[in-house]
Amino acid sequence: MNSGLSRSWSPPPRDVPILTAPRITPTAAELPAVVLDVDLADPLPSVPAVHHDGRRVRQAWALVRLFTEPLGTVLVDVPEDGLRPADLGAAIEAVLGDQLRPRLGEALPIDGLVPATEPTFLTRRRQVLATAPHITVVICTRERPGALARCLDSLLAQDYPAYRILVVDNAPTGEATAEVVRSAARRGRVDYLLEPAPGLSCARNAAVRNAPGQILAWIDDDEVADRHWLAEIARALDDHPDADVISGVTLPAELETRAQLWFEQFGGHIKGRGFVPAVFGPKSTSEQSPLYPVPPFAVGANMTFRPGVIERIGMFDTALGAGTPAMDCEDTLAFTQVLITGGTIVYQPTALTHHYHRRDLEGLKEHMVSHGTGLAAAYTGLVLRRPTLIWPLLRLAPTALRELATRYTPQSQTPRDDFPRHLRKANRRGMLSGPSAYLRGRRQAKRPLG
Repeated sequence: MNSGLSRSWSPPPRDVPILTAPRITPTAAELPAVVLDVDLADPLPSVPAVHHDGRRVRQAWALVRLFTEPLGTVLVDVPEDGLRPADLGAAIEAVLGDQLRPRLGEALPIDGLVPATEPTFLTRRRQVLATAPHITVVICTRERPGALARCLDSLLAQDYPAYRILVVDNAPTGEATAEVVRSAARRGRVDYLLEPAPGLSCARNAAVRNAPGQILAWIDDDEVADRHWLAEIARALDDHPDADVISGVTLPAELETRAQLWFEQFGGHIKGRGFVPAVFGPKSTSEQSPLYPVPPFAVGANMTFRPGVIERIGMFDTALGAGTPAMDCEDTLAFTQVLITGGTIVYQPTALTHHYHRRDLEGLKEHMVSHGTGLAAAYTGLVLRRPTLIWPLLRLAPTALRELATRYTPQSQTPRDDFPRHLRKANRRGMLSGPSAYLRGRRQAKRPLG
């Protein structure tokens, strides 16, 4: 525990647990895993074996924090008579004990704790907020008003003094998105931008043109932001003045279906990187190739670019992303272009968002196909821009094939199930179609290479 400040300090209000997020009526008798957001400064919760909707809860997946700082995740089975706080504490100790003991001593608190002085983590956040830079948060969306409203609610609740929200309505067929934005704008600075050209990259580029010289933080409409998301982005920007991109962590908002569980098992959005900060750039090439794995550090659902960086790499490629034959990975190509041109990407695991994965098997299969297609398409676009990169990519190919066969996430962090083999095959089929999909997308975009 930290010391040095008076006992008059009081901790800030806690975040609302993810368990309160809206749910739909289940169709199965079991809930694969309940998602918890646990701060050790508060009393540990008990987890009933039966969910309020009658489903049997099999496991509890918990994000573990200390004074709002994310430290890691744990997974624990829920017994027939429910999970007691002491058992949850034992599971946390087993997985994260080495990280917690230097902060808490030998005894992990079950009933919460009140520090005598303000923790260093919160002191630093308070210092950053005192000189917080203005940030424009961008949501590109198309015909998902319900999800957009939920995302906007989380953004309007940010503990951050200087930001606006820009919603880019991509090729709408009606007024639903505009209505959601008008409603949200009554509670805060929410701006609306229409982009009639279909495609996520077109929407992203419209936002860049709309906000020249601004820090751009991107979030998807099927996510919610942690209350301290922007504050932690600002922390990373201040700690790393040379960073071009800040990448946060995107965690599951729920694990209520087997499809959602399988998505996390395949790597989710975090891809096994965990909660250790990292810097990727010119000094890290001996440890991490800028070409593979892509991206080992970032996802378009939680990324922040400093002013001018996107323009410097030639904007987002309109032959990639949702709404194109390639379907995905415009963010992947952008990250790679930043790195191979000498830029720096900072992985900031305290900047959290929570993603609502697709609930059904067909939706997961579509994601596997689109990600495989988009990844191969992004490499195709990269090689067309820089033909000499074909040789280092060929040298990395055996490593890539081995990793595709095993995939990412450790047993202790993610619920396990028999991952359907046909989903891996769908991912590989998508990869095979990627190059031709990219070329079709280029023809449709009628955009020469930059």
